[in-house]
Amino acid sequence: MTKIKTIWLIFRVNGERVQGREKLEAVDSRRSARPSVCPLVAASSLASSSPSPSSSSSWPRSAMAVLPLRVRMFRVVWRVKSVFILASGPLVLLPLALSTKEAACAYVILLMALYWCTEVLPLAVTALLPTILFPVLGIMQSKDVCMQYLRDSNMLFVGGLMVAVAVEHWNLHKRIALKVLLVVGVRPALLMLGFMGVTAFLSMWISNTATAAMMVPIVHAVLDQLHRHDDMEEGRLKGRQDGNPGSAKQSALVVGVPDAEASGRTGESGERTGEGDVTAETREDAMMSSLKPPPQDKPPSASKASASSVVCVLEMEEADGVDEERKRLSKGLLLSVCYAASIGGIATLTGTGPNLVLLGQMSQLFPQSGGVINSASWFAFAFPTMMIMLMMAWILLQQVFIGRSLRGAWSCGAGQAAKERAARAVIGEEHRRLGPMTYGEASVMALFLLMVALWFTREPRFVDGWASRVFNAEAEFVTDATVALMVALLLFVLPSQPPKYLCCWRPNSDPDAQVSRGPALPLLTWKVAQAKIPWNIVLLLGGGFALAKGSEESGLSRWLGSQMTPLHSIPPWAITVVLCLLTATFTECASNVATATLLLPILASMSQSISVNPLYVMIPCTLSASFAFMLPVATPPNAIVFSSGYLKVADMAKTGVVMNIIGIACISVAINTWGRVLFSLDSFPEWANATTPI
Repeated sequence: MTKIKTIWLIFRVNGERVQGREKLEAVDSRRSARPSVCPLVAASSLASSSPSPSSSSSWPRSAMAVLPLRVRMFRVVWRVKSVFILASGPLVLLPLALSTKEAACAYVILLMALYWCTEVLPLAVTALLPTILFPVLGIMQSKDVCMQYLRDSNMLFVGGLMVAVAVEHWNLHKRIALKVLLVVGVRPALLMLGFMGVTAFLSMWISNTATAAMMVPIVHAVLDQLHRHDDMEEGRLKGRQDGNPGSAKQSALVVGVPDAEASGRTGESGERTGEGDVTAETREDAMMSSLKPPPQDKPPSASKASASSVVCVLEMEEADGVDEERKRLSKGLLLSVCYAASIGGIATLTGTGPNLVLLGQMSQLFPQSGGVINSASWFAFAFPTMMIMLMMAWILLQQVFIGRSLRGAWSCGAGQAAKERAARAVIGEEHRRLGPMTYGEASVMALFLLMVALWFTREPRFVDGWASRVFNAEAEFVTDATVALMVALLLFVLPSQPPKYLCCWRPNSDPDAQVSRGPALPLLTWKVAQAKIPWNIVLLLGGGFALAKGSEESGLSRWLGSQMTPLHSIPPWAITVVLCLLTATFTECASNVATATLLLPILASMSQSISVNPLYVMIPCTLSASFAFMLPVATPPNAIVFSSGYLKVADMAKTGVVMNIIGIACISVAINTWGRVLFSLDSFPEWANATTPI
């Protein structure tokens, strides 16, 4: 029994020493600027640095060997899950394909939904299944199916992406981001708000992935500068405390153990002070004598060593608190970037895929809608929604991760002012590295502004636009896709170097050097566009349009609408809230484009059956498909931020749930206030009547 107790004590002591060593190594790695004041712990750390037999590299293999049989079988099955789903999915759903035409279309939709959710095939490859299954099952002819893959909405997406690629290629988005951050400022409240505002604005025009990938390194640079400034301040403060007698005396009082040198310096300083100070010193000496432990058979060096160890423990706890505060700030700023990237995309039609799916489905299912959804009308509705949700997200992240009141967050004391200068210096240095704006950047900026202006003034709905009387008097000949492709074509035509008569833009005015360089490249080359444009989204959008057309041709849409007639007794706002919750939950596990593609045709049929304006249901669900805030795999911006190493799944899930609730609340307010006025949602439109001839 004594041997067992001895062995247990040995293991306990070794475990405590190893844990202490690991904790000290972590503190030293985080705060390498601070001098070591723990000789006793450092010595014990060196003494316990010998390798332990339990840390042998062979233990993972032995642990794998003792895994239960069911766990090993599960691992084998998990490796072949893709093959199992690919083979079993069509066989399980096969009875639907052998039934009616409506059931055959449902077979294709369910099979694609299974493949999209599990991602056993690439999303774009799954989107090509209608080109095979619809002709084979007798739902649509092959030529009619293939025409759905290059509709007007697809070309709008391609043209908008070409302009976005040019902006990204010339680093114009980075210049805009840094300049706005310099103007906004880097105070505690403004730093996060500045990052969110810049990210949301860029996400309106370029892809969410590219926006997040550009902003995350800037966030890291600012955070590193802030943390480095904190380390320098703490090191300077520690140096003053080590050299200041009063500070040493206070440290001895806080620790509660005797320190001979501190007591001696205290007595000397007490002799030089006045009478009041002597009285204070007397009380402090009495307190220290009362805190002095009873005498033991130990040398004086042992008491000093114990004092140093207690001071080291207190410093480790202080370091943990500082490190936790830094982690919270890092988490808050990184989450603000990924949330703003997803929120900003909803403001424009080309900002995210679900918006284009809605545009295409409206022209597909309701061809007589007369372009009720265009760039101007969508921006008028979605931009205020985006701004409200962005402010709500900022308040949430400010309270959760910064931990200050809104009034206190705007304050800026001496320490905060120094941090502000340090962060501003980093942003200013990044902006100076870009140099002055080049001719190519200015040309891309001008073309981008031209495209936005033509979009908003084509048919603003409250007045006649430039295309209303000139081009679209008889039919809608000119659309937003026409504008986007025209500007994209100019990118391949206009040169990236200024002509001869603009000498002020030329970095080198030597004509011989200009001749040796040859003709200037265009603003955008096909090689760059081919490499950076996500062509898989074009196929994904086409697959959704093909599904909608197949549902209409097979009669599945009418059948689904008849099954939803009992929903007529439920208030439309309640239906909208429930559908938004379902959409936001479903998009966490599937692509947002795939979610909108599967749900919007069903929602259109449901709205027709209950005599509700289809836009009252389709617009909120389209916006909800972009609100995937909970999981790292939900969106590429979430994955980019999660890969930084600061965040855990629990961090994203806790704030993501609240963000989903905030998003649904903002959508409900928007669709029931200014959305009713913009889209006339109080009445059932003629173009949504199922009996209207097409």
